[in-house]
Amino acid sequence: MRRMFPLRITAYTATSAMGAGLAATRSALAARRSGLAPCDLPDMPPGIWIGRVREAEAVEPPAPLAAFACRNTRLAELALRQDGFMEAVAAAARRHGAQRIAVVLGTSTSGIEETERRWSRRDAAGALAPYDFARTHDLHALPRYVRARLGLAGPCVSVSTACTSGARSFLDAATLIAAGLADAAVVGGADTLCRLTLHGFGSLELLARGPTRPCAEDRDGISIGEAAAFALLERAGPGDGGALALLGGGASSDGHHMSSPHPDGHGAVTAMQEALASAGLAPAAIGYVNMHGTGTRANDAMEDRAIARVFGDAVPCSSTKGWTGHTLGASGALEAAISAICVEEGLVPGCLGLDRPDPSFASRIAVANIAAPVARVLSNSFGFGGSNCALVIGRLP
Repeated sequence: MRRMFPLRITAYTATSAMGAGLAATRSALAARRSGLAPCDLPDMPPGIWIGRVREAEAVEPPAPLAAFACRNTRLAELALRQDGFMEAVAAAARRHGAQRIAVVLGTSTSGIEETERRWSRRDAAGALAPYDFARTHDLHALPRYVRARLGLAGPCVSVSTACTSGARSFLDAATLIAAGLADAAVVGGADTLCRLTLHGFGSLELLARGPTRPCAEDRDGISIGEAAAFALLERAGPGDGGALALLGGGASSDGHHMSSPHPDGHGAVTAMQEALASAGLAPAAIGYVNMHGTGTRANDAMEDRAIARVFGDAVPCSSTKGWTGHTLGASGALEAAISAICVEEGLVPGCLGLDRPDPSFASRIAVANIAAPVARVLSNSFGFGGSNCALVIGRLP
């Protein structure tokens, strides 16, 4: 694992309910302004809150790629246009060659909303109107679109490991670069609001009745959001000292239960320990832990126990899902971007919506923003089926 890292984060961008682009994201974090609001989409469970990106609904792909048009692609397109990201990728293509830049992206539902729309308008015989399944609903549609939109020709990989998908894309890209199959990679993920996820989590009785409040004693579930976040990873060179980088990463799969985490967080501990080992760091070198922190009773309790096993109560921890909602397959990529902001700004964003953390927790939960030097962040992502992933983001020495 150690030979895979570090990788320079040459550029990154994020779009969520906090706003489009990094400036809006920084502003929302600093002002402690949540992007969650009561759900006003049709045919959704009543009384819930969501993290909706309205700006994406007016975006269209360029005409040559119009067949990819769906909610997921529109959100990805909006994110690609922010923060000079496309220009940074174009410069990397000139350095390495378009065929040497991989695209590795995560999603959990992709463009399923397009199929849902067709299903609601099926004819009397039950047939769906014709549409391009492969370039909308299909899980590989997102990386295909992004590779075409950026004019790249390297390996193209889709990752769908539930809520670790966006984080896992960083590790899979690191493997491709370490193996010599690419010199750089566009990584990240996009996931959008749809009936499947909102009604599905509703059937599991996991949806909060107001904005999600991770780590609160009376937390009552998740709020679903949508997001797209991308990063450009390249091998670090001798002149890159001080640059943002992916310093390490770790993953595990404990397979404890299809939808519930192992209560003692064994797989989560393994992922965090592997991430630290791959970066050559001791736990004390981490300045902040960005929790997966979904706001459910079981997930937050498990993660608290796992963090306490690795860090004790020495490192401030929090979940930023109170700002964005749980963006599912995009959450790991979005929170990697938030972690990079925390390093750049010297910020520990305290959990929203609570005065004090659950008193049973043993880790050090931040409930207010803290301005302090943050040299390195460990960002956790956990998913259904026992998938666990941890990334370490900081500056190159």
